[in-house]
Amino acid sequence: MDINYKPTLPIENRPIYIIGAGGIVRDAHLPAYKSVGFTIAGITNRTRERAEEVAKQFAIPTVYDTVADMVKDAPSYAIYDLTLMPNQFVQTLEQLPDEAAVLIQKPMGDDFEQTLAILQVCRRKKLKAAVNCQMRFAPYIMAAKDIIDRGLIGELYDFEVRLTTYTPWEYFPNVVNHPRLEIQQHSIHYIDLIRSFLGNPKKVYSKTLKNPGKTMSSTRTTTIMDYNDAMRAIINTNHDHNFGEKNQESFVKWEGTKGAIKARIGLLLDYPNGKPDLFEYCIVTEGQEPKWIEVPLKGSWFPDAFVGTMASLMRFVEGSTTELPTSVEDVVHSMAIVEAAYESNDNGGILPNYSI
Repeated sequence: MDINYKPTLPIENRPIYIIGAGGIVRDAHLPAYKSVGFTIAGITNRTRERAEEVAKQFAIPTVYDTVADMVKDAPSYAIYDLTLMPNQFVQTLEQLPDEAAVLIQKPMGDDFEQTLAILQVCRRKKLKAAVNCQMRFAPYIMAAKDIIDRGLIGELYDFEVRLTTYTPWEYFPNVVNHPRLEIQQHSIHYIDLIRSFLGNPKKVYSKTLKNPGKTMSSTRTTTIMDYNDAMRAIINTNHDHNFGEKNQESFVKWEGTKGAIKARIGLLLDYPNGKPDLFEYCIVTEGQEPKWIEVPLKGSWFPDAFVGTMASLMRFVEGSTTELPTSVEDVVHSMAIVEAAYESNDNGGILPNYSI
């Protein structure tokens, strides 16, 4: 089967100016942009030395001392790539020119109050702003969407994300001590992913839990996104399965009335080394035994999906599309679900009547 799983690239190659020089820039943004020939015009970071290191590694021509210096030098058609921590988003967005194009790193805030503040500044300054919810553009996600949109597995009625792995949180020093670790920083990927296929759920049920032997706020979560009496949309994450690789799993699965699709998220197995991704589909043919077909796909979530979010913003800005899939106006709904999940965690559940 011929499957379309690569993002459409922009016609214009607008210059990208990067704000922040953290690991995500070095390991994902810049390798992705380089792979498709995007132009990186400049970079700035709170610690100039770090920006200079990244600039040297990726041949970025200009390092700026401040965001203000960058904005002063950048042309009006520049694309800004904001890769700081969420508590720095508002003050940085305030420094961008009105109506500028900007890609903002996920999550869109450390809490919903911060999310709304980010949305408000984007609206007031009329920024063409998108959020880097790049999992939507992972090759196996785009492949699944192509198959589903073509109706090949029939009516979708089951959407599951399951993660049973060991995550070394020490690789993420900026978030390891976050009071809202698992949902806000990790499951947000899957919440946004499910929304991108199914839209906004009617209700959300969630429970997030800590490990008694660790200091992190939460490392395991079950979230149910309620759509109707036929659609099951569930996220199960367990980052504490440190018992060898045999029973670890990391996948997204879609089931429909005519078939199913399963994609292994190789990145999260044996992190940070990762394992190969695996994409399979099964289309039921009457009178025949179900058969799963494996399809080799080029690229993976990291870094390749980062092309998709930037490309969609650039295409929207140049006018070759009217859609901006991860706009702040859209992703604010994903953040609203995150907030609802925490409210459900704190207040949900019904006490059974045990006095019988």
